[in-house]
Amino acid sequence: MIIDPHTLDAEAAYRLLTGIVVPRPIAWVTTRSADGIVNLAPFSAFTMVSNSPPIVGINIGARAGSRKDTARNIHETSQFVINIPTWDMRSTVHDSSREFAPHINEADELGLELIDSDLISPPRLAATPISLECELDRIVEFGDSGSEFITGRIVRFHIRDNLYENGKIDTGLLDPAARIAGPSYSRIKVVDTLAPIALSPKITKSKNGGVSI
Repeated sequence: MIIDPHTLDAEAAYRLLTGIVVPRPIAWVTTRSADGIVNLAPFSAFTMVSNSPPIVGINIGARAGSRKDTARNIHETSQFVINIPTWDMRSTVHDSSREFAPHINEADELGLELIDSDLISPPRLAATPISLECELDRIVEFGDSGSEFITGRIVRFHIRDNLYENGKIDTGLLDPAARIAGPSYSRIKVVDTLAPIALSPKITKSKNGGVSI
């Protein structure tokens, strides 16, 4: 099958791409509005952007031509928390994606405990094993449907003790929920750890024109 993207409207392209780019990690984002209202929403267009400084990014589309509460709050306050949900939280994650009125605190509605963050105003979720306190790095607009890629510099990592060893996260133990096409979720059932790939010796030029390894 060959599909010409020019024949797809925004909704059709979304349905197609979300079935191709899989699985996608979920950023369960808490923000606080300028008026102090906490918002919670999941986003599966989520990735690492930089390791020095540590920066992550989420893509947030518009809803009916307007910014979603999460994007509006980040524009207003420049702060947000990315919480990493586990597989057994997937139903609650899905419930939090419903459209709530701006004055509604989704965490309260869903019975989720919030904890004060250390360095920023938006709280983090008590139940998630990993939370990332983020300060806004930049916002870049893409496409013609109001999509914004929002990047945040991580200012504090919160990691459950049993997940962290020798500087690494035990992904199998974390058991994160991931998004695939439609209202469907997946989990990592097999973790196959391969041997590290040996790097080639670093070659540099010397001042006399030679090379050194």
